[in-house]
Amino acid sequence: MSDGTSGGQDVLAGGRNDSAYNDASYDVVVVGEILVELASDVPLADRVPLTLGVSGDVVNAAAAAAAAGARTAVLARIADDELGDVIEERLRALGIDTGLVRRVPGQQGAYVVHADPLGGREFVYLRRGSAGSMLSPEDVAGAGLEAAGAVLTTGVTAALSESTRDAVLEVARRASCLVYDPNFRPRLTSPEEAAGILRTIAPRARVVTPAAPGESSLLLGTDDAHRAARILLGLGAEAAVVTRGAAGAVVADADGLRELPAVPAPALVDQTGAGDSLAGTLTARLVLGDSLDEAVRLGTAAASLVLGGRGGTGLVPTLEQVRGHLGALA
Repeated sequence: MSDGTSGGQDVLAGGRNDSAYNDASYDVVVVGEILVELASDVPLADRVPLTLGVSGDVVNAAAAAAAAGARTAVLARIADDELGDVIEERLRALGIDTGLVRRVPGQQGAYVVHADPLGGREFVYLRRGSAGSMLSPEDVAGAGLEAAGAVLTTGVTAALSESTRDAVLEVARRASCLVYDPNFRPRLTSPEEAAGILRTIAPRARVVTPAAPGESSLLLGTDDAHRAARILLGLGAEAAVVTRGAAGAVVADADGLRELPAVPAPALVDQTGAGDSLAGTLTARLVLGDSLDEAVRLGTAAASLVLGGRGGTGLVPTLEQVRGHLGALA
């Protein structure tokens, strides 16, 4: 694998001049479950008003990738009902291609959440047996992911069902450039199961993006971001980006370990979707030729701006806004 730090011209680094790249339908494909978001500005209680939105880590990441300049699609199943109509309309408004979205009979997955600036909120999921949880390896096999510039998927997707777990493993087998965000959710899976998926996928990953200390402690056995990054390289990942919130990120690849600073948020309204935005922006910018470090910087800046919006896609900054935010701090 290429180290991806030079912005070179091979497929894994995302060089636009590569002949294989020019045959790709999409720069980025994000694989996972689309959710309807029911959010409240106040703690949940009887008769509390809820705002309907479209979210889930797949949507948040894909929106960020599209805003970062990538031709982006989502590979997912959604319900063939009125909520499915709302979802498709919102995806198109976010600049996300719906050509890989499959409409199927069944319940649309959703979650209820109280927006919390401090990030202490818990999601109440309404997704058991949902249309999205039925995503299968057959869906992946027929999507042409081999031709995509990069494919992003997450531990959330792997945790939804046996079918989605197998779909994620199929993604790892087929993607020429895979970004994997462990995105551990204790209400969906156990640390042992999530760690097993991570260890299986890491050898096939261009970049793995866990958070420390929370995810790294549970999935890699360490709260030290540097050690977590080294463990991931030892497992076979080409690169690791270990995020540390206000402490910035630790980046590791064949060129060694380095620390990149955090980007202060102009406003703190809701932390929903910030990590997804980082992963989506990072993936897009790698495909479009940026070095790994530059892609991380842009992802970190995008995530800091997302904190100023309410809901997973309440604020999706443009690439110009993200670069301006970084430039203002220089």
